[in-house]
Amino acid sequence: MFLKRFPRQFLRHCHSERREFIILGIETSCDDTGAAVVDGNGQILGEALHSQHSVHLKYGGIIPPLAQDMHRENIEGVVGACLNTSGVAIRDVDAIAVTNRPGLPLSLLIGLRYAKYLARNHKKPLIPIHHMEAHALTARITNQVEFPFLCLLASGGHCQLTLVKSLNDFYLLGESIDDAPGEAFDKIARQLNIHNLPEYAKLSGGAAIETAARRAQHHQQFDFPLPLARLRDCQFSFAGLKNSARRSILAAEKEFLVGPGEIIPNFEDFCLGFLRASTRHICHRTQRAMEFCEREGLLDSSSGEKNLVFGGGVACNDFIFEAISQLGELMGYRTFRPEKKYCTDNGVMIAWNGVERFRENLGITEDIDSLDIVPKCRLGESLVEVVKERNIACKWAKIPLLRDNAK
Repeated sequence: MFLKRFPRQFLRHCHSERREFIILGIETSCDDTGAAVVDGNGQILGEALHSQHSVHLKYGGIIPPLAQDMHRENIEGVVGACLNTSGVAIRDVDAIAVTNRPGLPLSLLIGLRYAKYLARNHKKPLIPIHHMEAHALTARITNQVEFPFLCLLASGGHCQLTLVKSLNDFYLLGESIDDAPGEAFDKIARQLNIHNLPEYAKLSGGAAIETAARRAQHHQQFDFPLPLARLRDCQFSFAGLKNSARRSILAAEKEFLVGPGEIIPNFEDFCLGFLRASTRHICHRTQRAMEFCEREGLLDSSSGEKNLVFGGGVACNDFIFEAISQLGELMGYRTFRPEKKYCTDNGVMIAWNGVERFRENLGITEDIDSLDIVPKCRLGESLVEVVKERNIACKWAKIPLLRDNAK
């Protein structure tokens, strides 16, 4: 891929007639078609989003060819609606930021091809965006989060801990070795048949499990073993936890003679147990990442403050966010997350990453034909093995939300 820095005189020309520059962002990495227009001050001028959630929910997972067809059908309308809402014509946009990595190949193609079409027709430069980097930086739209900071990214496809040193410098500390938490929540919610209850029918798996967990009456009834408890690293695993939960569901169905499509009578207590185990696992790995960064002197900042950002779709889960915030307070961190609607995939996060890159003259290219999708790629430089070598033993913080069942 050929990326280049634009000459300074080009950037001056781009916004010489205007106080601030304007970026159009396009996102199609998975099953949401998003677009947004954001100016150099971080003001969101317009945004639009077409969600495919209700369609894929019927199939129990995302169907890539179907997702591509729906992106193709909706992208022009989404971008058009976004521009109309913003009051900005495409000719007034200074650059187009578009997700090109990582993601579903068929979905990424639609966004990149449409961005190329606009760039060619209107002679605009492109800014290719790393989807996970964009998630990590979205909280900076509305919060003063200076570099460096620690970032936890959790969604249906990822669970990662990364040290963010700058716009271009990401250091991966840990990631899921199998399933992501959002995927585990979706699978367990589906096995519980929770979506057959009207009040849960339109909720994502994670939202359904959290809603049910908050209605639990017997907090100690379900206790799941923590994944990777003996490994002193920052890796995540949700496959074993998911399998343990599946066995518990089958046992409860047998005990209570639950028929096809029915739900076990104590499902709220079950959901709390599963959510607490998942949350504790996330908190343990995050605490070790904090201690690693501090021992290595990786979080030194001009203000002396330590910041933790929680991003990705799972950051919408208030139970997990509250536990992470409590962990942060106990460890001396300020904890941030984007507005909930910007935790999930959206055009604003892509446009904002484009704004930050345009401001710093990073990754802007006129060589449109050279850009391609990269379905799989790592988030920055890996320090996973270094974390393992340090073999840090942690005295786990006593998080108030989780203390009833602490281990």
